[in-house]
Amino acid sequence: QVHVVESGGRLVQAGDSLRLSCTASGGTFHRLNIGWFRQAPGKERQFVAAIRLSDRTGVFADTGLDRFTISGDNAKNTVYLRMNSLKPDDTAAYYCAAGSGRNLSRLRYHSNYDYWGQGTQVTVSS
Repeated sequence: QVHVVESGGRLVQAGDSLRLSCTASGGTFHRLNIGWFRQAPGKERQFVAAIRLSDRTGVFADTGLDRFTISGDNAKNTVYLRMNSLKPDDTAAYYCAAGSGRNLSRLRYHSNYDYWGQGTQVTVSS
């Protein structure tokens, strides 16, 4: 059983940067895939980015989220989502999830993940 906890969400202004953290416990960290998703009110959950921790390969959404980067710290069992130049449209609850498997293309899909956190709220004011 893997347990993941997100942190770092808060109210920021447009143009600010923010780093979210996802800390995992209960599993072998470097064998996990960690994904970040977000969900705004009234909208579907959207893939943001993911990382295959075995080789630190990142996967990103195609929808103009090149302002975001993802990284992992094995010593802290933590994955970071760095978000730059934030916009009001980035306002959402951000969730991290843990899963396994080698297929990078599957990391975009929430069905690939077995364990989910409770989410952390990011609000970007204009």
